[in-house]
Amino acid sequence: MKLQQLYSYTRKAIDDYHMISDGDHIAIGISGGKDSLAMLYALSGLKRFYPADFKLSAVTVDLGFENLNLDKITVLCAELEVPYHIIQTDIGRIIFEDRKESSPCSLCSKMRKGALNQAMKELGCNKIAYAHHKDDVVETMLLSLIYEGRFHCFSPVTYLDRMDMTVIRPLIYVQEADVIGFVNKYAVPVVKSPCPADGHTKREYAHLLLQQLNRENPGVKERMFHAVQDSVPAWKLQIN
Repeated sequence: MKLQQLYSYTRKAIDDYHMISDGDHIAIGISGGKDSLAMLYALSGLKRFYPADFKLSAVTVDLGFENLNLDKITVLCAELEVPYHIIQTDIGRIIFEDRKESSPCSLCSKMRKGALNQAMKELGCNKIAYAHHKDDVVETMLLSLIYEGRFHCFSPVTYLDRMDMTVIRPLIYVQEADVIGFVNKYAVPVVKSPCPADGHTKREYAHLLLQQLNRENPGVKERMFHAVQDSVPAWKLQIN
């Protein structure tokens, strides 16, 4: 996928769901993975010509694992003229050494989001951009069906009243395969997650299941995505 295509998909999502307004200060949650770095490129590029005037800050919550090197991302943010902030925490030690969690992902997510939200408030951000793409939408729906017995998915725009913060998801029209093509084409400096639980989660199971379903039934992923758009109230309420 070319950069202009990434801009096009991202702008359509932003316009369809009214994600950005004049005066917004948007934090980009940077994990170091391919999705968040593709979003960094998309939003930093759109900022130059999008009709609404907005600010960006990139934020990484460092969980405290020793083998995480963010030097290349620091350089990339400087090149894209996006201020970059690294939040140092001991979340990894707390979860894997102190608590020895057998299912660490839920608690880690809550602690990481807590640290991220606190950093955003200190930076004066009113919105945060998460890098969920089209495959994440369908996988979340599958997880909800399998483990919760309901047809549900996160919404493109979510207002967090306790934090007075709005979550936006500008990559929801971008397929994961396109993200992979983009990072390969432009040699994006992806940083592999040092988390011991990486790749061994329920989400990874849903990811592999979706791949199998789409191989056996070509186009099923796209049909599932449209089912979410048509059937999940939070999605139907946001779209034009």
